[in-house]
Amino acid sequence: MIDLSTWNLSIPVGSPPATIDTPKLLSGFKDQYFQAEGSDVQFWTPVTGTRTENAVYPRSELRETYADGRLRNWTYTDADNFLRATLAVNQVPSSGKVVIGQIHAYDSQKPLIKLEYQFKEKTQTGNIVAKVRMRPDEDEGRVITVASNVPLEKRFTYVINLNKAGLLSVEAADGQWNERIGAAWGAKPLYFKAGAYVQDNSGDSKEGARVTFAKLDIDHE
Repeated sequence: MIDLSTWNLSIPVGSPPATIDTPKLLSGFKDQYFQAEGSDVQFWTPVTGTRTENAVYPRSELRETYADGRLRNWTYTDADNFLRATLAVNQVPSSGKVVIGQIHAYDSQKPLIKLEYQFKEKTQTGNIVAKVRMRPDEDEGRVITVASNVPLEKRFTYVINLNKAGLLSVEAADGQWNERIGAAWGAKPLYFKAGAYVQDNSGDSKEGARVTFAKLDIDHE
């Protein structure tokens, strides 16, 4: 069972898009964009969904909070920070791309890391790619292929870990990568996100990304 007591949810409907707060999420909220069935949580994001301010693409995505619903932000030097997930990507848009996990920076348009599934028509499998900004002021970060040959509907696990020393590690499917990030990130309030942040905004309402999580867990140790 996924513990929803440390998340809120953004869904791609309304203007601005609706945020479902932690207590409402815990009380059993579900709609076409988010369903917690049994031990699984499924996200659906159509390419036609509404977008958060300054965003190019729509999302159905969880954002880290405290249990009372307040937004949780942290600095990496305070703890060993983990986001662990087991999931399957069920559907992708025509771009083939969906972000499945992030470390975002508070009040910024520039995430530290986006973990993205990229489906290739030719091979009928996907790569799991980390897009990483080594410094907060970078416009375009580095693109690292962490794993490849992951089919749609195939369950896999990822772990994003940022430790007190600034070592960022990503394990996904059968791959791994790590490197130390720039010290300037130490001053930035950060938070985890996870879900289906579709990287496409053209097509009809049947086109989009569907992702099913079997496990999702945050730890600040």
